[in-house]
Amino acid sequence: QVQLVESGGGLVQPGGSLKLACAASGFTFSSATMNWYRQAPGKQRELVASIGSSGITGYQGSAKGRFTISRDNVDNMVYLQMNSLKPEDTAVYYCSTQLENLNFWGQGTQVTVSS
Repeated sequence: QVQLVESGGGLVQPGGSLKLACAASGFTFSSATMNWYRQAPGKQRELVASIGSSGITGYQGSAKGRFTISRDNVDNMVYLQMNSLKPEDTAVYYCSTQLENLNFWGQGTQVTVSS
């Protein structure tokens, strides 16, 4: 079955960096578009970044210029490097993919940006 397992979250000071990782299994990873979403308390889940099977990337909003999504098709991993973190980046970050019109999600990893 499809499994997405995120890791790498934690507490970081404003201006700091974190690298999130997502281990994927149960599907043909190399053919799938992979996404990172986030959900802050009291807010809707929002798309942060996507990476296609060809490696083409896309970013939303404030992630542009600060975050970098990447993938490793050998180890079936997708990463989100987050730099210059701000308190408003505080959220649960989710790895996701869509297969045959079904959305799959990981359990999420908490990122807290605070001094």
